[in-house]
Amino acid sequence: MRKEYKICIVGLGYVGLPLAIEFAKKYKTIGFDINENRIKELKSCKDKTLEVSGQQIKSVLSQTLNFDLGLYVTQDPDDISSSNVYIITVPTPINKHKQPILSPLLNASKLVANYTKKNDIIIYESTVYPGLTEDICVPVIEKNSGLRLNHDFSVGYSPERINPGDKERTVAKILKITSGSNAKAAKIIDEIYSSVIKAGTYLASSIKVAEAAKVIENSQRDINIAFVNELAKIFNLMEIDTNEVLEAASTKWNFLPFKPGLVGGHCIGVDPYYLAQKSIELGYNPEIILSGRRINDSMAIYVANEIIKLMVKKEIKIKDANLLILGITFKENCPDVRNTKVVDLINHLNSFGILTTIYDPHADSSVVLDEYGLKITENIKEKKYDGIVCAVAHSEFIDLDLDKLKNIKSFIYDIKGTMGNEVDMRL
Repeated sequence: MRKEYKICIVGLGYVGLPLAIEFAKKYKTIGFDINENRIKELKSCKDKTLEVSGQQIKSVLSQTLNFDLGLYVTQDPDDISSSNVYIITVPTPINKHKQPILSPLLNASKLVANYTKKNDIIIYESTVYPGLTEDICVPVIEKNSGLRLNHDFSVGYSPERINPGDKERTVAKILKITSGSNAKAAKIIDEIYSSVIKAGTYLASSIKVAEAAKVIENSQRDINIAFVNELAKIFNLMEIDTNEVLEAASTKWNFLPFKPGLVGGHCIGVDPYYLAQKSIELGYNPEIILSGRRINDSMAIYVANEIIKLMVKKEIKIKDANLLILGITFKENCPDVRNTKVVDLINHLNSFGILTTIYDPHADSSVVLDEYGLKITENIKEKKYDGIVCAVAHSEFIDLDLDKLKNIKSFIYDIKGTMGNEVDMRL
């Protein structure tokens, strides 16, 4: 099997790179990405996403195409021509109207189609709505390759389950759903993944089932978080500590331990809109899914307004007040700032004339500046702030001496509920 399959991973981000590393241990693997800087970075054994270590990259990296086992990274499309298994792991974002942006997926499909040969297999890992692989991507491949599905080539869908920043549940330790456009392809795809995924695989009955399974995983989590976010709003009106309520309720064996917060990132804050879009096209308005999204999308503004109320209560002048925002990534101990809702919080606070200082030891300052036009400070010592907002639960923040950063009237607002009892308000 090792000699038979030549793997190409299209897209070397949070999903593609860890997968490429695993495949490179057993197969000749080509990693392709359109980002020139990303390729240069990987060739020097560095990964800005911090999903894999420099040593992990070095252990499999090949500097030339003349190799039998390992990983060669490139931005030259012609370098992928010898592959016979293509795995597409590009992003599937949404636009400002919450509608799916399919251009990365379609462009990747066109790219692969240019090199698809008879008996090749193309596998998609990007999150989509049920039917997108076969109804949208396959016609693009057929048109650009001149080949026919299940006659000349096969496709599959194996949804990614990467949890950014998680060093315990890495790609090889997460059970993988697989599927194929025909029985033979489904078996081959399952065998290929089984050879590198230690946690095992689950062969779904169809591509649509696999697509649906993926999109509801994040939709379910989104709805559960929306529920506790709504509870937080209710309990704040009652002057009850939401975290204490959840801790008490968690003593029952079947209570789900979700916590309130800002729901961002490239999956939970995006994927439900893919399912909703398809549902609406079919004439059904998905009430619970969209309701959960509305609640979670509103939380940044809700938190900003709660902070304003707290400032008024403490008689802190709103205009030109200096607030320290601890964290801007979408989750703790992770450099990923895609679709982070902390940005919405900051922008709303700034609209009141508040001056915000952002501190985040995990975020890439150049990425934050390019994506959001916001600057990150590297030094918060020797400064005093009118308020401190703990937006992300990075482990580095737990040991910060916040009292040294406060003015006389200063407050601490803890969004994630991880900063102990010495806070003025929690979400």
